[in-house]
Amino acid sequence: MSLPDKTCAMEDAIATIRDGASVILGGFGVPGTPFCLIEALVAHGARDLTIIKNDANETGMGVDWLLQAGLVKRLITSHIGLNPRAVSMMNDGSLDVEFNAQGILAERIRAAGAGVMGFVTDIGMDTLLARGKQRITTAAGEGMFEPALYADVALIHAERADPFGNLCYRASARNFNPLAAMAARCVIAEAERVESLGAIGPDEVHTPGPFVDHVIEMSELPEVYGVVKR
Repeated sequence: MSLPDKTCAMEDAIATIRDGASVILGGFGVPGTPFCLIEALVAHGARDLTIIKNDANETGMGVDWLLQAGLVKRLITSHIGLNPRAVSMMNDGSLDVEFNAQGILAERIRAAGAGVMGFVTDIGMDTLLARGKQRITTAAGEGMFEPALYADVALIHAERADPFGNLCYRASARNFNPLAAMAARCVIAEAERVESLGAIGPDEVHTPGPFVDHVIEMSELPEVYGVVKR
């Protein structure tokens, strides 16, 4: 049995993203953020997007490109403090921002990938983060329900990939990428190198190929990826 070759042009993969889509972006600050895919999404121009990411990046990179282009309707994140544009847009009402404690955000994405509807936690009880959430009493005490966080598309960055979509991340660039790849209906991965099938050893596979729909080999690593020394 031969495995499918999922490599394709970046523009072709990004063209599948429609107006109003929800998009999970991997990354924690710079490490693991798929900057080339984000840049291609800006060029594609899909609007009214819901973006799910740990942070809003900094001015002039990543999520900020999407905000500057006016493509984001809603941002689900853990913090935006490093991006003055995101703060300003939230304050003037042009951007709907939903904050989650960082661990809760990760667990909501993981729950979607695990196929469960959500989970109950007491983290954030009696804070602004609990506003509008359903309270539930269990044998362990009172908590609130956190729904699983699914997305239409995930854009992720890997150091290595093979044509089937097995992915290997580098060091801290792993962060949210494996979770994002499990929680989206369509997964588009950019990879610094695409190697032959079998070149990535079984113990090196952080995201198995069945989770990945499209693989794009990057011709170069732009300067934005080097903001933090790797």
